[in-house]
Amino acid sequence: MKLRSSRVLKLLRENQLPTVLKINLSDPRATEIAGLCGVDAVWLCNEHVPNDWIGLENQIRAARVHDIDALVRVGRGSYSDYIRPFEAGATGIIVPHVASRTEARQIVDWVRFHPIGKRALDGGNTDGQYALVPIEDYIRHSNAERIVILQIESPEALGNVEEIAAVPGFDGILFGPGDFSHRIGKAGQLDAPEVVAARQRIAAAARKHGKFCMSAGLFAPLADLVTEGYRVINIGADVVALSGYVKQRLELIQGQISALPSAIKPPARSPYA
Repeated sequence: MKLRSSRVLKLLRENQLPTVLKINLSDPRATEIAGLCGVDAVWLCNEHVPNDWIGLENQIRAARVHDIDALVRVGRGSYSDYIRPFEAGATGIIVPHVASRTEARQIVDWVRFHPIGKRALDGGNTDGQYALVPIEDYIRHSNAERIVILQIESPEALGNVEEIAAVPGFDGILFGPGDFSHRIGKAGQLDAPEVVAARQRIAAAARKHGKFCMSAGLFAPLADLVTEGYRVINIGADVVALSGYVKQRLELIQGQISALPSAIKPPARSPYA
């Protein structure tokens, strides 16, 4: 019985730049649209989005239907919160607000099987194809083809990034420029010198220790990100795309309304309505 391998890891091995779309909407059809459009992975969220576990499982299933990876950003919690997305069939997890080597080591212990970590063994869920896969194959495949990404997004974490990156057993680092800029008193200023320097330092640490670096968005020119070492590129978010489309269509129709002959033009709307 064949287990699905990671599309992101395959593309990285081929020296490609895998693409990711962040999904805030909980309807699995948003994930399906992303897959039909050709992204390589979706970034689902259990940190800031009110997904329940059954809804998340359906989003992960929608990703598998279109052979794209599902990367779930977990909420900070126990080992069960971190392994449950894997057991639901997710390709990877993103753990937010990692700030020390000790935390990184704990995460690896929780989510990797022996001999890399100390993850509790089940195999009777989606990722083990409901106990139909031999346990040795399940363990080997999980350790090799499931992605663990640690998110660095604070000055404290930046100070420890080299030690964090040196921890064996995880795959990549995601820089969170929004939270980092907020923590240094420059919220949203993603081109501030301190934010750019942090972005570059994190990428350098990841490269040095054989980890990939993932961008949280196109917050800098792509050539700069790739030169610095960012290899997994988040291209945006479903809610940004939807709101941008709605605003564009409203501007279009409002412009056409303004150009209508006076005989059929509706009265101006009150700005206080």
